[in-house]
Amino acid sequence: MDFEKFCRENCVERRGTGTLKWDSLQEIFGDADLLPLWVADMEIQSPAVVREALTERVKHGVFGYGKVEDEYFDSFFAWQKKHHNVELAKENVRFATGVVGSLYAAVRAYTKEEASVIICPPVYYPFYDAILNTGRKLVTCELDNDHGYYSLDFEKFEKEIVDNKVEMFILCSPHNPVSRVWSEEELDTMFSICRKHGVLVVSDEIHQDFTYEGKPFVSSACVKGGEYKDILITLNSGSKTFNLAGLIHSHVIIFDGKLMEAYDAYIKGIGSPEVNLMGITGMGAAFRGGEEWLSDVKALILHNYDYMKQEFARELPEVIVTPLEGTYLSWIDLKGYVPGDETARFIQDKCRLACDVGEWFSVMAQGYIRINLATDTKNIKTAVASIINNIKERLGE
Repeated sequence: MDFEKFCRENCVERRGTGTLKWDSLQEIFGDADLLPLWVADMEIQSPAVVREALTERVKHGVFGYGKVEDEYFDSFFAWQKKHHNVELAKENVRFATGVVGSLYAAVRAYTKEEASVIICPPVYYPFYDAILNTGRKLVTCELDNDHGYYSLDFEKFEKEIVDNKVEMFILCSPHNPVSRVWSEEELDTMFSICRKHGVLVVSDEIHQDFTYEGKPFVSSACVKGGEYKDILITLNSGSKTFNLAGLIHSHVIIFDGKLMEAYDAYIKGIGSPEVNLMGITGMGAAFRGGEEWLSDVKALILHNYDYMKQEFARELPEVIVTPLEGTYLSWIDLKGYVPGDETARFIQDKCRLACDVGEWFSVMAQGYIRINLATDTKNIKTAVASIINNIKERLGE
């Protein structure tokens, strides 16, 4: 694959187009003149089939209330079956405006205030918000870190559940930011512990289409042939997969009838949101015709990752780059060269980069940064060179 040609033809300038990633740098980082590699969306245009479908909808000129037609269900179900071996029916699916909002909804629908909810840091920071902002008790079980490879200590996980009378586990699968793709054996162990202690599982699977290096994604719904469906709520979307986050459309998947009744009752109590007409249009087209595009994008992500890893290995061998099993986000440990409490300022003030920093994901993760790899390779080259040059300058080289 000619990556330069792909970037030239598919990557676009986003600064000045009203995007969070590029145009909110002053508000979020206090500095508008940074290279943004933080929030998880892409500089890559969405698939042509998506843009064509949206263009046709715009030409129609009416943007009234939307309805999910059979064509959408068919394309979404076919994608899930082909790529993740998940069998779905209409009665299993509800629609939402995003996975983060659905995390809040799940916490409120299935637990009461002051109930204990467990997460496994370092983890996507809205998980914390969904617990703390709803008045629940935050319980954490920090992942073990072996030179950049993360795993869950199941004995510690079970002890935290028992000691804190945990009622809900919010799982990140694949795990953001540490790029783990959990094996079926690992998921089975997590879920068996949850079942043993009456813990409901909410599984955020928004990055499910981004796995690499022979690490197949296993949906929570498929573990042991679907054995845990009665304790499971799955959240996903094509928004990460096809760069459609701004279309505000996602799925809540529930197989158990009683769990669905409870969810529907909660949504009815707050006023059910209408589906997003453009989200249905764009995402349905992506599920039908976006497979080749996704394959090319994943190849570019791996190309960017390999370049970055090789450059750090050659120039700064004490930088630890976590293996990229899943997501398009690279988790990098700079503590071999920069003290943890100085890393955030170093990356921003010296390297001139806007990155998610470790302490956003865990109080124990100072010294780490998360870099978004789903971008033009020239941005990755600029970022890597800046980090290398500024660390060498710091070392007096």
